[in-house]
Amino acid sequence: MVVREEARPGTGSAVPEVFRAAVASMHAAVLRPEIFCEEMPAPQRIAPYASALSADVTVPDGADGGDDVGTGRLILLHDPEGNEAWAGGTFRCVLYVRAEVEVDLVSDPMLGAVGWSWLTDALTSHEAGYQAASGSVTRVATESFGGMAEEEGSAQVEIRASWTPMADESGYVDVRPHVEAWAELMCTAVGLPPVPEGVAVLPSRRGQRGTA
Repeated sequence: MVVREEARPGTGSAVPEVFRAAVASMHAAVLRPEIFCEEMPAPQRIAPYASALSADVTVPDGADGGDDVGTGRLILLHDPEGNEAWAGGTFRCVLYVRAEVEVDLVSDPMLGAVGWSWLTDALTSHEAGYQAASGSVTRVATESFGGMAEEEGSAQVEIRASWTPMADESGYVDVRPHVEAWAELMCTAVGLPPVPEGVAVLPSRRGQRGTA
């Protein structure tokens, strides 16, 4: 996986070493083979420095190869001056996940709380230290009528969140567990079963699809 560093125009050419190290830690993330992950342009107006990833979750579908059942983005922001909204930290993770779900789930009043627990459980299971988390869970249902009435209904859940990753005493932020938690959230949201204990998961490579 290749992750690009981007600096907001006017910040100068010197990228802080602490940000370079954080981005480098993103390279080490280990993702399931169902996830196709690659770099994407990062927003340049939110913070002086940013790096971003996008991903799709694909499940096998016979001769067609597979269906994309989920998608997501993870953005790492860095402001050396800090930000009060980031609980005084200098880094912020911003996440978006959209997943196909069963239509019946949309009417479940617990879907929002469950969706949020998918995120917090993933962060905890990967020991991704964080604080000041906030976000929302949105449910979307689609019905077709008229000439499209024969098409089946569909439903999606969308999770938007941000949090401040914890830094060590030197100010270093290890983003790898946060990337892996984001990937686990996507897999959980689309209904993929957990990887059995003892089964190795290989590092995801840019442009890779399918099993390794």
